[in-house]
Amino acid sequence: MTGSPLISARDLAELAGTVTLLDVRWRLGGPPGSAEFARGHLPGASYVDLDTELADPPGDGGRHPLPDPARFEAAMRRCGVRGDRTVVVYDAASATSAARCWWLLRYHGHPDVRVLDGGLDAWVAAGGALEEGESGGVSGDFTARPGGMPVLDVDEAARVAREGRLVDARAPERYRGEEEPVDPVAGHVPGAVNVPTARTLDESGRFLRPDALRAVFDAVGAGEGSEVGVYCGSGVTAAHGVLALEVLGVRAALYPPSWSGWITDPSRPVARDVT
Repeated sequence: MTGSPLISARDLAELAGTVTLLDVRWRLGGPPGSAEFARGHLPGASYVDLDTELADPPGDGGRHPLPDPARFEAAMRRCGVRGDRTVVVYDAASATSAARCWWLLRYHGHPDVRVLDGGLDAWVAAGGALEEGESGGVSGDFTARPGGMPVLDVDEAARVAREGRLVDARAPERYRGEEEPVDPVAGHVPGAVNVPTARTLDESGRFLRPDALRAVFDAVGAGEGSEVGVYCGSGVTAAHGVLALEVLGVRAALYPPSWSGWITDPSRPVARDVT
């Protein structure tokens, strides 16, 4: 794939009918985004459920383990994804869930996947039409071939935290271990640096301009020339961090189990920055 992994609402409008659209609206704890999708979505889009189609059941791999390739392939074919057709993924605004689908498609070998910058909100603000109803359309022919994006296992994540830059994309208070509303243990991987997802976005949910975005990552040494990995609570918003770095031309690795997987082994060290 060449060019930016992002696409603007204006540019997408010019490609109407020539791309496959995937709606990945999702929020932690639910409800599923299917009801919102039925009330209004980009014309021709198909809904993808993050919890059931973009993740396996929770376990040692964390709260959102990577999906079985065959199941992911079937989900993408149901949505009309083809290997020779550009895919554009979107969510409500901030791309925090759309990035998960972008990453999985790139990881499984799709050559051209874009994320709608600003999501549904940006589309509507630009005058884009919406349609109601359920997903429809023809089936696709996508073949999942894992390995297209770098990943870290637990030992590699610990090494990158020591020798490179392992970015924790969670909110600062969760990174510091001051509070943990989701997982049973608070804290972070020792040596990790914190770049909260919100810090990479503007008030509308769009990505910061490249110069401002670069400054955010350069401030923690996670810029060009560094070995960079990203994790979050369960590997969802971490994909957003990988996407942000991809915008800057930095190929970062994802630690899919993230914090929820790290803490499944009580022998693994936990760092806290609580004052």
